Amino acid sequence: MAGPLGHIRVLELSRVLAGPWAAQTLADLGAEVIKVEKPKTGDDTRSWAPPYARTRDGSQSTETAYFLSTNRGKRSVTVDLAHPEGQRLVRALAGWSDVVIENFKVGGLARYGLDYPTLHALKAALVYCSITGFGQTGPYRDRPGYDFMIQGLGGLMSITGEPDERAGGGPMKVGVAVADLFTGLYATIAILGALAHRDRTGEGQHIDMALLDSQVAMLANQAMNYLTTGVAPRRLGNAHPNIVPYQVFAASDGHLIVAVGNEGQYARLCEAAGRPELASDPRFGSNEMRVRNREELGRLLGEAFRTRSKGEWLDALERAGVPCGPINTVADVFADPQVRARGMRLELAHPTLGVVPSVANPIKYSATPLTYRSAPPTLGADTDEVLHEVVGLAPAEIARLREAGVI
Repeated sequence: MAGPLGHIRVLELSRVLAGPWAAQTLADLGAEVIKVEKPKTGDDTRSWAPPYARTRDGSQSTETAYFLSTNRGKRSVTVDLAHPEGQRLVRALAGWSDVVIENFKVGGLARYGLDYPTLHALKAALVYCSITGFGQTGPYRDRPGYDFMIQGLGGLMSITGEPDERAGGGPMKVGVAVADLFTGLYATIAILGALAHRDRTGEGQHIDMALLDSQVAMLANQAMNYLTTGVAPRRLGNAHPNIVPYQVFAASDGHLIVAVGNEGQYARLCEAAGRPELASDPRFGSNEMRVRNREELGRLLGEAFRTRSKGEWLDALERAGVPCGPINTVADVFADPQVRARGMRLELAHPTLGVVPSVANPIKYSATPLTYRSAPPTLGADTDEVLHEVVGLAPAEIARLREAGVI
């Protein structure tokens, strides 16, 4: 297989987003990913709709947009884990794999003989990644964890949204499931590190990933703002806690973003805004002073921005070398010439839909460019092929297992 991970096989026992996102990322890097799903129903997100993708003739299919967003490049195998023969099949698949990704409740796979100690005893070189809401240890370990609640519990919603005293103020979640996505990406990094360790030592290991841990880690500078001062940061809407002006301004016909990161950019902004005196005003003469006097500076610059159109401001600020940009809709994003030039939209052949759109992986390698082998699979599409090729089952045995409801 092409890609830097073309020698790796991943067994995915996960569903929804964090685990599938990690597995899809590994598939983009060239790994063979075998996704084990529950017969008849499959991954939970196969029913998270609308919207659904459209078929060749434009009619609505049963393939959900959510599932299609996070499962490309995989092979789907349906196995009933509650059946002893199904458990044996998955153990066999694990024995021929390099990595297992699972997101069952803590201890949930032990009753099936698919937990880390059991599979490690069968294959010491196996890298086994568990993803849960709260991790394998701690007082919350047995709680279910979903992205929305983790964004709240993990502090993100306390710094996202307008301040309480403003109209429309209050806590706000991010528009995509970032706790899941952060965890999926951290899990990918952890797996790559564990594979490097295995390649040096021959030893696999258990990786314990938690959505809450990932969310706390991604608080970044906001966490340090608290840890260094003892003062919890508050919601600032579109403003930045440490840099001013770094916010949204209203033009005469819409809004734009201005992101000033240094003193030179600030001086050029003041010049372009027709307010050069604001660059030398002692109230705003340094970033520290601008942070202290953010409300007054925002008011003065806001008056200037309302005098011209959004397009005029973007042209003027770009000429002045001041970082700025529009606030695009998702439709605008995929029409943007830079996004198009970077190839961020994919078209993948699909067995029932004809072609399905997808969003490209942002990694750009010079020596091992990513290839996208296939669209997200239909439920159980690869069951017979995988059980024959990987486990070595004969067609008659596969037929027997299907008749018995194991697959």
